[in-house]
Amino acid sequence: MPFSSNSMGFDSFGFGSAIRSLWGLEPQAIFLNHGSYGAAPKRVLQAQSAWRERLEAQPVRFMGEELPQALRRAAAELAHFVGAEPENLVFVENATSGVNAVLRSLSFQPGDEIAFANQGYGAVQQTIRWVCGRTGSLPVEAQIPFPIAGPEQVIAAFEAILSPQTRLAILDHITSPTALIYPLPELISLCRERGIPVLVDGAHAPGILPLKLENLGADWYTGNAHKWLFAPKGCAFLWVAPHQQAQTHPTVISHGYGQGFTAEFDWVGTRDPSAWLAISAALQFIQELGVERIRQHNHTLMKQARQLLLDRLQEIPPVPEDMLGFMATLPLPPVWQQWMPEQLLSIRARQLHDYLWHTHHIEVPIIPFGGQLWVRISAQLYNYLAEYEQLALALERLPDGFAV
Repeated sequence: MPFSSNSMGFDSFGFGSAIRSLWGLEPQAIFLNHGSYGAAPKRVLQAQSAWRERLEAQPVRFMGEELPQALRRAAAELAHFVGAEPENLVFVENATSGVNAVLRSLSFQPGDEIAFANQGYGAVQQTIRWVCGRTGSLPVEAQIPFPIAGPEQVIAAFEAILSPQTRLAILDHITSPTALIYPLPELISLCRERGIPVLVDGAHAPGILPLKLENLGADWYTGNAHKWLFAPKGCAFLWVAPHQQAQTHPTVISHGYGQGFTAEFDWVGTRDPSAWLAISAALQFIQELGVERIRQHNHTLMKQARQLLLDRLQEIPPVPEDMLGFMATLPLPPVWQQWMPEQLLSIRARQLHDYLWHTHHIEVPIIPFGGQLWVRISAQLYNYLAEYEQLALALERLPDGFAV
């Protein structure tokens, strides 16, 4: 059912608490962590359930006759949204799966180098280490500072590590721990000048940034739809440039092997495709609310919330505002910044996270990075500024037992 001012009251009340009921979030939760797993609206989950019922009504007919066309239609809709040709885009379960598909498809020799950044996602870094351990290739990590003065420091960090032995560069579009938007076009150009193929981990970018994947210049791009595109969990995509498709395979080889890029990825055995097929409902949800209206609301709220927390915690901005989207990573109060071993840092992060949730019903990630603890806030349509005020109060009033 399309949204209207009469039925949903968007024109009268705007976003924030007025539309919170469109999600199934716990009523008492102050949910400031859309960035980790997303949160699908009820109507998108209903669409997913409808696809499941259709599947179970006649599984053989659905899998054999209905699914191939339905999956390609859904892929075409998503491709249009991210500026891609449908034949170059396939579904995967998450961005980590997309990275694995690429890394495990490529051939590396002893001494080859895989370039990536210290702010990359942990699961991606683990995959790189696994591949290097099996092939004798070398992981080479760009040391990008945080706090950071500007995008030129990202470019300089990669310039310092790219070499004639670099066989692949893995670039984040938006980083997970630090929420930075990298200068991706400049980084891709840097790699292109050196003849280095590029895999982009765009886990957070779809929905936050307008994408034109066909014009980006990357070889591979993987992104999640379950975060900022409101799709159900398990909905992500892998875009592959035509010249790289013959050597790119899913991590599970099945009946589609040798039948072409989309055929290989579209069928890797029996699985539930409902999250992928529900992307149509998720994109409709976005279009009815307005893509630019959503982006403007979320980015503005993030800036307001970030400034509120910085002022209350008496901290300086760790990153320029124009390098942020819908998330921001901020330093915790000074009492938390004493150095400690990495293992203890992770334990303390979990302790603080659990305290904020169990005591204040605030869901927000506490991130150990660079020898200290950070809090990463997200801004989504159901959020409003008073929620970040509650987070500021909770951080200001930490019990003495939390002091390092």
